Amino acid sequence: MILRIVAVLVALLLVTAVGLFFWIDSRLGGIDNALDDYEGRVADTPGTNWLLVGSDSRKGLSAAQRRKLATGRAAGQRTDSMMLLHISDAGDKPTLVSLPRDSAVTVPGKGRHKLNAAYAIGGPSLLVKTVETVTGVRVDHYMEIGFAGFVDIVDAVGGVEIDVRAAVDDPKAGLKLKKGKQVLTGDQALGYVRTRKGGALPDFERTKRQRQFLSAVVKKAASPGVLINPFTSIPLAMSATEAVLVDEGTGAFDMLSLGLAMGDSPVTTVVPFGGNESVDGGTAVKWDREKALGLFNALAEDKPVPKEIIDAG
Repeated sequence: MILRIVAVLVALLLVTAVGLFFWIDSRLGGIDNALDDYEGRVADTPGTNWLLVGSDSRKGLSAAQRRKLATGRAAGQRTDSMMLLHISDAGDKPTLVSLPRDSAVTVPGKGRHKLNAAYAIGGPSLLVKTVETVTGVRVDHYMEIGFAGFVDIVDAVGGVEIDVRAAVDDPKAGLKLKKGKQVLTGDQALGYVRTRKGGALPDFERTKRQRQFLSAVVKKAASPGVLINPFTSIPLAMSATEAVLVDEGTGAFDMLSLGLAMGDSPVTTVVPFGGNESVDGGTAVKWDREKALGLFNALAEDKPVPKEIIDAG
């Protein structure tokens, strides 16, 4: 009798899980033309590459929330953070690379700009084209999330534990945190990844916090305590599918692969850089050409990134 009850419960859980999976797939929002082919596009490279973009869209935030989160009232939409995630076919650890938004790059057909200008000028498709052109790595999937979605996802998983390495007091980001491990709410997490306070190179430290946070929130979302509990898994699924935009070819199986990769403690780094360059829009960060080539060539060939390059980031 007990075995029969257990079998029925397991069957119900499986049916519920399958139903939830296809429900999530049906709710994923598509971005048309993000990965369109173009003349001279880099050939397909081994492994799977995701371009993960955090935009500064205020869509979904009330005036009160904008004041509370100190997001300002900027019109339009720009990229606040960009990361390239490489999932190896060879079984190596995934690699997560921050692409500083102020990087000096050539935007196809537009000249030298900061990297985030590609999105402002031509949206996701031009950003993808720019990233592929400057890295030689083919982008297979594109995912984007705005400020409001960011807050909702963190709150849906009950907050995320972060080890804050130094106390932060940044009114511009609506943030005041003590040093040490603590659980951040959605509001606090948004401030944490946006603040430019701390470190000799604020933008460099900012990319570290962004990678630290992304790994932490995905691990929390994929934990049994969240997934098995319908009071957390269903709100998380609703928040994530409302907040996240993906290219039209990305589905729930791809998102599952992304979650597994992020939960696998990926190797994290930032594009090596040194010095500045004047571009259209002001002063931008100049990449260390030799080290950057070493990084992106390794990803394009599905090989581990040399340790000296990882350590540089």
